[in-house]
Amino acid sequence: MAHTDQTMRRVLHREIAGTIGLLTDEHDFRAMRRYRSFTFHDHAAYLRQVEALLKARTAQGTHTTIALFDPEEYADFCTAAGLDADAPASRARFTAELAAHGPTVPYEGQSLAELLPALVDEAVRQATREYTAGLLAGLGSCATCGEDLGRAAFTRASRLLRRVLETAPPGSRHLVCSVSGPPHALVSVLLADEEIDGTPHVDETEALEFTGVLALGLATHSPGGLVMRISTPGGPDRIHGWRLRGYGLDPLTAGEVFDAYCTDVESGDLISPESNVDYCAPPDLGDDHQPPGHHH
Repeated sequence: MAHTDQTMRRVLHREIAGTIGLLTDEHDFRAMRRYRSFTFHDHAAYLRQVEALLKARTAQGTHTTIALFDPEEYADFCTAAGLDADAPASRARFTAELAAHGPTVPYEGQSLAELLPALVDEAVRQATREYTAGLLAGLGSCATCGEDLGRAAFTRASRLLRRVLETAPPGSRHLVCSVSGPPHALVSVLLADEEIDGTPHVDETEALEFTGVLALGLATHSPGGLVMRISTPGGPDRIHGWRLRGYGLDPLTAGEVFDAYCTDVESGDLISPESNVDYCAPPDLGDDHQPPGHHH
């Protein structure tokens, strides 16, 4: 009976998913060393131990998620929850919260050199989503029609993004949306791979973030732009661009796209154009790019 119980526990152990809160950089690692219960002394050694643990869990058939552990957020969490910050149990509880609400990436056997940038990128994406959502929610209602400005801008941005993808030539699309304030400059990237039937496939979370940044630019009439790079096997890359203007997207000419890519932003000096790249005017988005009538 005891042997059967041990076997069942081992089976259950393999089916328990786990989360590891990771200190990605030296600064955060040093911040955690102020706690006596945190016994690591060297960040490089700490990362080696984490990687060894991840490999061991994978070899046992156990799934692990990596969460970004922020010491300042951890201290705030312990204060709000009345927990002793200098206790492993408190760190475990905070990590469980991160698994539910924080930026995470699954461990799938990749090295930490690959995983760390992906984790930091996910943290930036989540922060961008929360930041734009907060600003859009705070815009209030239109004084003329009473419509929720943030919701209307998000709907508008979703429609524009859909039109950009629908009218794009075949290929893999790499889109960048940049908005200058307010109050901080925002940049979002979206990858759209072409499916067998020709329809673009996008990550829903990435699309949500991208749409939020575009919506904020539209709603606040901030300077900004959208650039799309299309790659096809055996052919040159095509680059198209639009500037944010009014409540829509204004197409850039081929010359304007060339100037944008081949001019140093800081010095204004010309930069040699990339080889095997065509700088092109974008496809026509139709009347949808700047609708007539009332604009917020």
